[in-house]
Formats: sequence, structure tokens, C-alpha cells
Amino acid sequence: MHPFRTLKFAAAAAALVAGQAAHAAQDIVDTAVAAGQFTTLVTAVKAAGLVDTLKGPGPFTVFAPTDAAFAKLPPGTVDGLLKDPAKLRSVLTYHVVAGRVMAKDVRTGDVKTVQGQNVALKAEGGGVRINDATVVKADVVATNGVIHAIDTVILPK
Repeated sequence: MHPFRTLKFAAAAAALVAGQAAHAAQDIVDTAVAAGQFTTLVTAVKAAGLVDTLKGPGPFTVFAPTDAAFAKLPPGTVDGLLKDPAKLRSVLTYHVVAGRVMAKDVRTGDVKTVQGQNVALKAEGGGVRINDATVVKADVVATNGVIHAIDTVILPK
């Protein structure tokens, strides 16, 4: 191989590894921002005053509704929640479980959320469900936990 090509390949490989290291060194909030599919969730986390918590040491497991999940809510629901920080905080913390739980470690059963109520987790066919939501992308690792993208916003009782 030509020496210049080898150097170019090595530089590209080093940049790729450095990019992965930088990405892996992000907390839950920064990881969600970088993913690009959680803009509504990030807006809600800011409005609820939960940024510092989700940037904290954790670890946390966040079942994160995608923008498409928020879009499935009835019209006006998101705006109403954004105007009611206490209710918004309750909804958001209902999506969070203490500890780092990778998809392969999920066991079927009820689990207590940070909000205080239980959610029903179900491991089935290699996938994971939480209440009526399906995990569409699992194991997005952050420095202080893990994010599992879900297709539906789950609401506490």
C-alpha cells in the first residue's frame, strides 16, 4: 500500500475512534441531543427542570419517547404539559428507572420508576416493551446510564 494512503487511512481510523470516544463520553442529556430524534423530549426535560438531574451521576435507565412518539399524542397535549412543569416532571420521571439496565438484562415484571409508580416491563422475542410502548432502539449508552428509544409516550395513572 502506498505510504500516503496508509497515513490517510490511519488518520481516518484515528478520527473515527476519537469521534466514538467523544460520543461515548456524553451524559444522558447530551447523548439525547446528539441522537437527533429526541428534540421534544429534550425541550420537555429543560421545561421540567430535569437537566441537572439527568446530567448527574445516576446511573439512570431512560425509556425515551422519540419525536414521533410525542407526535402521536392528542393535539395540544405537549403544549399543555410544557405549561405545567409539575405534571411534566411526573410524566418524564415515569420514563426513568434507577440503575443502568441494558436490554439483554430486562426481565418481565413490574419495576418502580423514579416518579414512584410502577411500569410493566416485558422481554419478548428479543425485544422489550414498557407498558404499551415498544423499544425501537435499545442500549444507547451514556456516561451516567442508558437510553432506550420508545415509540409511545407512557403516562402515569
